[in-house]
Amino acid sequence: MSHKSPFNCGKTFYANNWTGTPAHNPSGSIDWQDYGGDDINGETVRATAAGTAYFYDAGSTSYGKWIEIRHSDGTRTRYAHLASMVRSAGGSLSVSQGTVIGTVGSTGGSNAPHLHYEQRTSTGAMDTSPTVDGVTVSLGQKKAITSTNGCGGGNPYTPEEVCGSGYAVIDSAALTGGRTYLLYNSGNGYNCVVTLKSTNLGSASAMSAFLEPQGESRTTDSGSYDYYAGPVRRDAAGQCVKWGGSVGSSSYTSGFEHCD
Repeated sequence: MSHKSPFNCGKTFYANNWTGTPAHNPSGSIDWQDYGGDDINGETVRATAAGTAYFYDAGSTSYGKWIEIRHSDGTRTRYAHLASMVRSAGGSLSVSQGTVIGTVGSTGGSNAPHLHYEQRTSTGAMDTSPTVDGVTVSLGQKKAITSTNGCGGGNPYTPEEVCGSGYAVIDSAALTGGRTYLLYNSGNGYNCVVTLKSTNLGSASAMSAFLEPQGESRTTDSGSYDYYAGPVRRDAAGQCVKWGGSVGSSSYTSGFEHCD
């Protein structure tokens, strides 16, 4: 299983496989930390490889908000101390390499914002010399790694770029040929939906995005687009929303959810 960095394309952070006193627990895990002038706090966290993500919350102890992705070969990766997750604890999500799963924080037993990251074998044992983006970080090593996650040949736009400043992904759903995303802006109480293509990039083809606050009308953006449909923004603070989109004949429609 080949893993990429858990951050946006082009982002560089330190991967610190530290040893010493007190001991890093579990030994062999990576702490992703600030590099140069780039603050890791609040950074988007992406799946390092495809699989099924499971979401947990240990509260103010241990991993805090954390995610385990179970990969097709039986191996697993873990992402801990998250500030936010795209699913609530107890939920799951099928992810591709590069799917947004959360943001960096300092929840649980963490002293400062960082991303705790583990690669585990199919037996559950720690891989104490994990390889990310072609760089192996063995016990006691600290290396600066630049992410290639989501770089090559993919959609040049991100959901956050399309929706605008202040919006963060809180949910997404896979489509054949793309993915539809639900975002929220805690500053103004607006939701935003955008659908991004992963095929036929740069060529106009049918796609859509919609958002429907409960008890109100649905707003839809549909047409033939080169890269994305949307953004569809609606004021939905304290309201449940139904959302979704389509690429060609593949479509997704949620139930009324994300009510807080």
